[in-house]
This record gives sequence, structure tokens and C-alpha cells, in this order.
Amino acid sequence: MVLDSVARRQTALRAAVRQGLVGPDSPVLALLDVEGIRATVRDLRAAFAGPAPVLHTFAVKASSLVPVLELLHSEGVGCEVASPGELALARAAGVPASRTVFDSPAKTVAELRDALAEGVAVNADNPQELARIDALVAERSAAGLATASTVGIRVNPQVGTGSIGAMSTATATSKFGVALRDEGAEDRVVTAFLDRPWLTRLHTHTGSQGVPLQLMAESVRIVYELAERINAAAGRHQVDSVDIGGGLPVNFESDEVTPSFASYAQLLRTTVPGLFDGRYTLVTEFGRSLLAKQGLIAAVVEYTKSAGGRRIAVGHAGAQVATRTAFVPDAWPLRVGAFDQRGEPKRGPESVQDVAGPCCFAGDLVARGRSLPELAPGDLVALYDTGAYYFSTHFQYNSLPRPAVHGFSLDERGEVEFALVRRAQGIAEILAESGAAQSGALTWRNSGQAGSGRGAGDDGKAREGASVHPAPTGR
Repeated sequence: MVLDSVARRQTALRAAVRQGLVGPDSPVLALLDVEGIRATVRDLRAAFAGPAPVLHTFAVKASSLVPVLELLHSEGVGCEVASPGELALARAAGVPASRTVFDSPAKTVAELRDALAEGVAVNADNPQELARIDALVAERSAAGLATASTVGIRVNPQVGTGSIGAMSTATATSKFGVALRDEGAEDRVVTAFLDRPWLTRLHTHTGSQGVPLQLMAESVRIVYELAERINAAAGRHQVDSVDIGGGLPVNFESDEVTPSFASYAQLLRTTVPGLFDGRYTLVTEFGRSLLAKQGLIAAVVEYTKSAGGRRIAVGHAGAQVATRTAFVPDAWPLRVGAFDQRGEPKRGPESVQDVAGPCCFAGDLVARGRSLPELAPGDLVALYDTGAYYFSTHFQYNSLPRPAVHGFSLDERGEVEFALVRRAQGIAEILAESGAAQSGALTWRNSGQAGSGRGAGDDGKAREGASVHPAPTGR
């Protein structure tokens, strides 16, 4: 049975209620549409198909969940990582080094050494990092080891700011990359390539949500022209790949997918035709645009009330899962769906309501003054377009647990099959993350109890983090 994305979503929510995945005992649930993700990847690959080889990678920060990375890898998408933790996730998902790109702006020497040893592509963020790579390349050469990694330089074309400043990475003063319009910077980049035959890639990323496509395309054009200049100066095709980053914005106002990968690729073909003629390998690093539309968070409404004439529904999804929405609601609004206790869409007259979360601060709202069918205790709210970031960038305010994440698929009869992606966090895990094993580490000197609370485990050995506090003499 073939259903559109909205129908699949509603079918999955009803099934989740029936199976007890969301309800009084599990008040928050995250759902991912597996077929929707596969279809989105197909759209991406089709949009960039042509003579130019393309390596599509996924920005792991958008969903740092190993089963999600495995799914994307099975569809031919690698990983863009920005920390050793994200690199470990990519490896755990089986993504090979040859399909992994390391982009952190603060890579340590140890991290760079590991990436170069394993053949992970590295985009150097600045001249100081490039000097570290020089030393590591020389170190490997002295040991008779080649460098299998593709190494490039990230440049900032300084083309301007989108509507969300924090998401714009090609501004005049951005912390990312070599600021290309600063005096003498472009010449220094060219020289850096000419001095290092193993430098073969240029990288740019203009930003993400709120950045217009035209600004993104202009950045790519500038970097392409820089690659052409370097190759002309080198007298050979030294720069053979261009990493154009990701950043395709997502429409959070409706179920329509706009802009599409196809529209962005077409704009690039018009703006930078030479990039697609087969001389350069393209690398992409899309994140939010691959997953956002394919996820939702469902949460139980616990109470309803009225304040100052405004109805308020207090539920279990708030800033802990929708952090940006709670703190910057104008930039990160979410659509909210109202459902009854069976997971059926709510009917009846609408009224203006706030939808609040469980966090203990006044700004913990996922919707403000929203016209919705009147919510009641036990109903469900669905936060749409939350497949990226919302599941894996948990804000542990009030020690609220991370919710379970399930992927879902529909079989040929239309029956929903769920697959656990990440189990819900339990109280024991919250305690462990909060230093419970180090109980007494700060108070044992004044406890007055010999041998207790000194950061020692059951085996008598000092616990991690407490070994710097030896027991006083005589205790």
C-alpha cells in the first residue's frame, strides 16, 4: 500500500498509541519515516546526477544516531563530522573513511593524526591548522607512510548574512574558514596550494536555515573560480574536488518540500556551469534538509489551564527536545498537530492556545497563541518537521530524560512496523550522567565519617574524578 507522507505519519501515530509507544507511561516519542528518508535521498541523488562525480555526505550533527547513519549509508550517503564523537558514530555505522569528511574548526593534533592515518578527508579551517597538517604529513613521510586522506582548505567567501545570523557562516567576521576577501588572503590561499601538491580540495559552506539559495550559489561560484585560478597557476589539475557544504533551508510552514534539491542543483548549474562538466568531484554536506520533514515528536498533554484569558496546554515536549524553538521562537517556529488519546486528529472548534512544555521556566513554549482544536488532558500534540536536530541534541534541563526514537515503515498491507533507534533514557542513566558514582567527592573531608564518601568504589579504589583527593591521615 502506497501512502503519501502525511498519511504515513498519521497511520504511524495511531499505531504508536495502540502499541503503547506513547501514552501515560511514555509521554514523549520521536518517530522517523524510513521510506520518507529513502525517498529524500533518491531526490538528492537525482538532483545532482550528471557527468561530475558526487560524494554526498550527511552532516552528523543533524542526527547523531547510529541507525540513522547506517540507513543513509545504505543509500550511498557518507558522513560529514565535526568532532571525534561524530567520527566515532560514523565508524560505528560502518561508513568508510573514504566517504567521511572531517570539518571541525577546532581539530586537535591527535584528531588530525587519527584522520590522516585512517584516510578521512580533512578540510583545514585556518593557516595554523594547515601548519599542523604540514608537520603530520612530514611525520608520516619520515615513517615511510603515505597520506591517503584528501586534504583541502575551507574558505569563507564573505558573501553576507541570511535571516538567521547564527546560521550564517559566510559573513565578514565568521569564525569559519579563511576569510577570502581580507587583504592578501586569496593570494595566500593560492600560494598554500602551490607549495603543497597534496592539497587538492576547496571547501565552502555558506550556512543553513535562513540563508537564501542565491547566496549559497554565489559562494560556490567564488570557490569554483578560485579552484580554476589555482589550477591555472599550478599548470595542472591540482584542485580536483570542491566541497560545497550543505545548508539547504527547510520549509517549516507546511508539508510542502521547498526549496527542493532539484531547484538548488539547477541554480548551481546556471550559476557555476563549469562545476558540473566532470572535471571536479562535488562533495555535499546536507543535514537538516534530508531528515527534518521525515520526523515528528508526539507528546501527551498532561494539564490544561487558563491564564489572562489565554488557554494553555501543558505537555511533555518542550525545550528539552525543541530547544531552539523555545529560546528563539521567531526563527525556529514549529507546526503543531492536535490529536486525541487514540491518535486521531482532533475535531471541533478551534481556540487560541499556548502549547507549553514541562521545563521549569516561563519561556518553555513550543507554540504561542496558536489556533488549534481545544486540547484536553490525555490528548496528544505532534511537533512536525523535527526529524533533524530535535531528536539528538537533547537539552537536559530539569534532568528530563531523552525520549525513545523509533523508525517506522508500512508493509504492503499498510500495517506499521516500528524499529527502535534509541531507547528512552532511564532515571539510572540520568543519575550516572549526573555524577552519582562520585557521591561524596566534594564533602568527604568534612563528613566526619571515616572511610565514607571519599569517592571510593565498592572495591576500595578511588573513583574516577576523586583520586586527586587522598584520604586524610588517620582515617
